[in-house]
Amino acid sequence: MLELSILGFLAEEPLHGYELKERIKALSGHVRPVSDGALYPAITRLIKAGKLDEHTEPGASAAPRRILSLTDAGREDLLERLRHPKQVEITDQVRFNTLLAFLRHLPDRREQAGVLRRRLEFLTAPTSFFYDDGQPVRAEETQDLFRQGMLRVARATGEAERAWLTEAIALLDQPS
Repeated sequence: MLELSILGFLAEEPLHGYELKERIKALSGHVRPVSDGALYPAITRLIKAGKLDEHTEPGASAAPRRILSLTDAGREDLLERLRHPKQVEITDQVRFNTLLAFLRHLPDRREQAGVLRRRLEFLTAPTSFFYDDGQPVRAEETQDLFRQGMLRVARATGEAERAWLTEAIALLDQPS
């Protein structure tokens, strides 16, 4: 997801490394913080692969800044990642939010709707944090106050997300 975030933010505008890190940090928050030890090697890999371009500009009152921008190959990679996200990018909430943050860059509304349909299919499958004899446990079926809270919040969140996905897919399916 780090590379998707890098490509996605640079599709919007050229940035220097610190600005890019701050935007990625704001997107993933405290859940999955980005370290310099992960970010800068990922940037280097993308530069070597021809997906990013780098040049230096004088700093305002500091050392020169490395400005990163997306190449045509980087844009194609971004679009491919958006068209065909991995299953974990559909099932993991934080990864899916990262996908959503950049899905607007995918120009084909049908492809955008296809990604949302995959998430909706995932969210409609019965699931739980807890199971009894292989069956999902519902909030009403547990006496544990804290597990009940987890399950109720998850259900409410899931209902809200399913409603939004259904609306968004309907909009994307309308003729433009």
